[in-house]
Amino acid sequence: MLNIAAILAEELSSTEKFINDTVTLLDDGATVPFISRYRKEMTGGLDDIQLRTLESRLTYLRELEERKIAILKSIESQNKLDPSLKQQIENTESKTLLEDIYRPYMPKRRNKAQQAREAGLEPLTIQLLENQDKNPESLAAAFINKDHNIDTIELALEGAKQILMEVFSEDTGLNTELRDFLWQRVKLKSAVTPGKEQEGEKFSNYFDAVEAIAKIPSHRALALFRGRNEEFLQINLVIDEAEETNVAMNGSSLCANKIIKHFNINTQQQTGQWLAAVALWTWKVKLSTRLDTELKLQLKESAEQEAINVFSHNLNDLLMAAPAGPQVTIGLDPGFRSGVKIAVVDNTGKYIDDAVIYPHQPQNQYSQAIQTLADIIKKHNVKLVSIGNGTASRETDRLVNDLIKQHSDINIQKIVVSEAGASVYSASPIATEEFPNLDVTVRGAISIARRLQDPLAELVKIDPKAIGVGQYQHDVNQSKLGKGLHNVVEDCVNSVGVDINMASAQLLSYVSGFNTTLAKNVVEYRDNNGKFSNRNQLKKVARLGDKAFQQSAGFLKIMNGDTPLDSSSVHPEAYPIVKEIVKQSKHEITQLIGNQDVIQKLVAKDFANDQFGIPTIKDIFRELEKPGRDPRPDFKSATFKEGIEKIGDLKTGMILEGVVTNITNFGAFIDIGVHQDGLVHISAMADKFVKDPHQIVKTGDVVKVKVMEVETQRKRIALSMRLTEPSNNFSETKKPNPKNKTTSKMLKKSTVEPSNAFAAAFSRAKQNS
Repeated sequence: MLNIAAILAEELSSTEKFINDTVTLLDDGATVPFISRYRKEMTGGLDDIQLRTLESRLTYLRELEERKIAILKSIESQNKLDPSLKQQIENTESKTLLEDIYRPYMPKRRNKAQQAREAGLEPLTIQLLENQDKNPESLAAAFINKDHNIDTIELALEGAKQILMEVFSEDTGLNTELRDFLWQRVKLKSAVTPGKEQEGEKFSNYFDAVEAIAKIPSHRALALFRGRNEEFLQINLVIDEAEETNVAMNGSSLCANKIIKHFNINTQQQTGQWLAAVALWTWKVKLSTRLDTELKLQLKESAEQEAINVFSHNLNDLLMAAPAGPQVTIGLDPGFRSGVKIAVVDNTGKYIDDAVIYPHQPQNQYSQAIQTLADIIKKHNVKLVSIGNGTASRETDRLVNDLIKQHSDINIQKIVVSEAGASVYSASPIATEEFPNLDVTVRGAISIARRLQDPLAELVKIDPKAIGVGQYQHDVNQSKLGKGLHNVVEDCVNSVGVDINMASAQLLSYVSGFNTTLAKNVVEYRDNNGKFSNRNQLKKVARLGDKAFQQSAGFLKIMNGDTPLDSSSVHPEAYPIVKEIVKQSKHEITQLIGNQDVIQKLVAKDFANDQFGIPTIKDIFRELEKPGRDPRPDFKSATFKEGIEKIGDLKTGMILEGVVTNITNFGAFIDIGVHQDGLVHISAMADKFVKDPHQIVKTGDVVKVKVMEVETQRKRIALSMRLTEPSNNFSETKKPNPKNKTTSKMLKKSTVEPSNAFAAAFSRAKQNS
């Protein structure tokens, strides 16, 4: 079988020892955050991303090995397992290739090929392949067998044909060759379903489009599959007729030629011509349909994984956005007819007050609303105003601007925040348990306030899927998406660390070594016994054993507790090392923490031992220099330009400040204060080629952009981060290349038709599916 450690070591540029040690840690229940931070000596310094990759690949390779065992057992039970085949199976590193190898040995129903074998026609197939210069009828004449209803030469050749078709279609090497060849050559053609032109107008970009399957971006692939699933689009695989003509041989299709060459069929000889016809028939009847399905599935899985990666990246940026910090904050949930809901939370996020104002249509109680809001701000000494970006957001933002102008004694900072998921939270069991006596609208306003104070602590209460920073998130494998997003949240929570005396059960549930039950037990213990004063008290929590303590303790911080180190990320198991550091530095621990001059003079190797190596000692030094350091950036907000409140206020050439709200493979969406996000296309993000928008920006970034084009009717805003780019050149630079036939209709409609044998086979297969 495979040496999994060796494979992973090569893929991760590590060593087998580090990989084996890491796998042991994972198998023992250690979490990725714990391993990454506190077991660097065992992993060779693998980071979170590498460990997640290792974890995923380890699962794949172990599943592969389990499948091999089942396949070997199946083939052995058929008495067909020879040493060569066994070695081939054991050395395979791909699930797809493994199934190709197994295909000839899969238990089958009694088909025509099996019946032909039972009639003794298998030797005929061998003779046909080995004697291609002979007449096929003369070879078949010796195999007439009336006992098995092979009464004629035609029936003998038909039986041989059925056997050969099975042999051709199940050949491992041929399947691999065809799959790779088609992935590089085939194109995906989409067309509107007849009669669905108006109903499926949102997919009009794909009503007549063609693109190389290997080059289709994730978002376009998922759009195509959604259009097909909703029955607005028909999608087929095609090869340009001109391309096929260039390499076709004797009228056979490209793929039939691959079969012909693979089995050394000489089409200039009599039996060779008959075998070539069998090859073409094999392609049309057996291979085309299966490979059509496999290629589309490969495209879909690849597109789904890319979409999950984009969602995960955006979620990470959102969770790791700069917190405004512990300040008294008002959350405003804007609305027109229902009013603007107000919720006030103190500097710890605790709810203290709420109200409703009606400044907008139809009530228009503008002056009263300003006065009410001013009174609440003064009463609670509010420092921050968090405005949800939903309906009436811009109007509410203007209201707060007017309040600031009219009340010079009020010193507040206002920020418009994404309210994605706030309504989901407000109606959830979590919110009901937290605020059983509050209306859902007030709960939503509380969430808007808290997500400004600490985005991570508040957003973990919401299903990541409901936060809405992905592309085509409902079209991807929901299990994979859920696991991927859970990993992102877990990594973010543990990267920042958790104040155990303030954290909610939802936040605690993502701490390394914790689950929902343990998180609730911690909160219950805290409610019954007061704040934790040291990490050792964790061991008194129900069901929090030694293993959970080891995994979690370093990520749980206790501020102003009995032990100064408990407010840092130094793990309790390393406290003895810190004692040695304190002793050598000749300073008390309270004098040492934050004393960079002293710490920078220390040498890591002087404290290293068999348990804690130099990487861990250096981490301890860094933590002592800046204890409890937050990896998130400093807080800052965008300043929206006054007088720009709706899309109609925009003019091309304007330079504005905005906030990145979402990132896709094709660009970034920017909130510039007009209640409609604008798009910076990937080609307009920098003066150089940009492969991935995440290389330039991340969700929550404040950026300057230039308005390039405005479509008021369609509510579309084209922006550029190339501020010196002339806006009147924008449309010209976006015109499609008339020579490019591989892009979708959004760039250029294609006229390529599926008129060749390959396309016809796929079209027929599609119609029969």
